[in-house]
Amino acid sequence: MCDYSLQHVASAPAKVGDRLVTTEFRHSATRGFTEIGAPDVAICLRPGSELAFDGEAVFAEPYGFRLRRVKIGAGVARFRQVNLDQPYAHHDALEFPDGRLVMLTDLAPGQTATVLQLPASSQPGEKSAAAETRHETMEARREAAALSTI
Repeated sequence: MCDYSLQHVASAPAKVGDRLVTTEFRHSATRGFTEIGAPDVAICLRPGSELAFDGEAVFAEPYGFRLRRVKIGAGVARFRQVNLDQPYAHHDALEFPDGRLVMLTDLAPGQTATVLQLPASSQPGEKSAAAETRHETMEARREAAALSTI
């Protein structure tokens, strides 16, 4: 998914193997992922997508009146959405192996990562396109069989 604050930025869905970079978007107060070499197109991840950073992930954490850069100590993460009950809050986050959640908007710009895996479906209980096609094909066969017996 892409955060609400990216509604005025062109976007594309992530694919396995995409090479991404964390970016501050022009005309937006947020950060997110773009494909390397395409800085004006936000790459949208689905919850459950897995990423591997090229090094340890780094984010900015409030420290008094400043921000300090913090290394996470891990290079893999799973994309999640949080604060869904708050329509005007940022929702895009990464969950790291130690359980830490980091908002995408807090990631330091310029970090590169690869999309390792996408979830089978974007919502719990949602059928994949292949499963939906199989279901429709089976339904059509049942209807054809019922009509041939009449």
